Amino acid sequence: MKQRYYLFRRGRVFYFQDGETGRQTSLRTVDRRKAERILLAKNEASEQPALNLSLARAYLTAHNAEMVNRTWEDVMQELASHGVDSTQERSRREFRSAAYDPIRSRRIIETRSEDFLAVLRAGGRATNHYLRRLQNLALGLGWLPWTVLSQSCWPKQPPRPKRGITGEEHKAILAAEAPGERRLYYDFLWETGTSQTDAAKMDAENVDWEQGLLVYFRQKLRGRAAPPAQLVIGPRLAEILEQLPKEGPLFPKIQQLSANHRAAEFNRRCRLLGIKGVSLHSYRYAWAERAMVCGYPERFAQVALGHNSRAVHHAYAKQARVKVPSLEEFAAAASDKVVALPGPRTRQPSGRSDGIDVKSSRGGSDL
Repeated sequence: MKQRYYLFRRGRVFYFQDGETGRQTSLRTVDRRKAERILLAKNEASEQPALNLSLARAYLTAHNAEMVNRTWEDVMQELASHGVDSTQERSRREFRSAAYDPIRSRRIIETRSEDFLAVLRAGGRATNHYLRRLQNLALGLGWLPWTVLSQSCWPKQPPRPKRGITGEEHKAILAAEAPGERRLYYDFLWETGTSQTDAAKMDAENVDWEQGLLVYFRQKLRGRAAPPAQLVIGPRLAEILEQLPKEGPLFPKIQQLSANHRAAEFNRRCRLLGIKGVSLHSYRYAWAERAMVCGYPERFAQVALGHNSRAVHHAYAKQARVKVPSLEEFAAAASDKVVALPGPRTRQPSGRSDGIDVKSSRGGSDL
């Protein structure tokens, strides 16, 4: 059988040439026996790909007997066991998608890049994210001996635009809602910037009327050493809290609903009003944007929203549109606030300004 690769030496280093493409590649060795052995392996690999997979499976079986039988369904189950309960449920819901059917029962060691590309074409943005996590988890656990799809080959996903809900949109939603718990819930989100789950789980114990503070721990950070979020209760927030229960959950009915139910109800309201591009989480973006526009100190905003990272807070406030005054206007306004300091004190002459002789007042003679 005709060989595909040929051995030759350039200087002291051995190279091989591909008979089909003409490409020449260094074997990085000066040992002829080693070079011939590598060349023999490459020729055998080109002639018997099926045999190579069988040999690889035999070697892997000797290393780990379970490795050759694991499928991507095992990786999905492992990934769905990571994180808090809500994160696990989100992962399980994603993996039930039909987009993962091409690899669900596929053995991990037999996966090709074409299999991943088929999943990515059938799915969407979330599929791209979770498939990356599946590959990284399989590599980290040692279940996948090589990378199926390199980083540079992943389809680029344009960032999804995120924005805060505007004041006009919020007023329209309140006007469409009947007076009750749900309307107060939306108004509470607008005044506090909490996430929908944090607000729904809020209890009357989180309200410290003596200190005038709303204090709570983020639900997504449970079990982590994170400081609580703190927000001073302003007049508008105090008006809302006065209408809520003084004991137990602040929103007892909404607390019983799942996050999906709350989001679906809000989306239905927005759809009826013709409001697009917002979700319940848009209230959190809106609070950060409003704080930035009015010049609220960033460190205060981070504490109020429970952001430990400045980078995360910047991501929430980046859509804010700040109207910067001209330098001329700013300088004119600053000059009105400047208080002139007194000039340097002039040195008094040897004689007192009131006409009293210093020497004679001491009662001494001129020495």
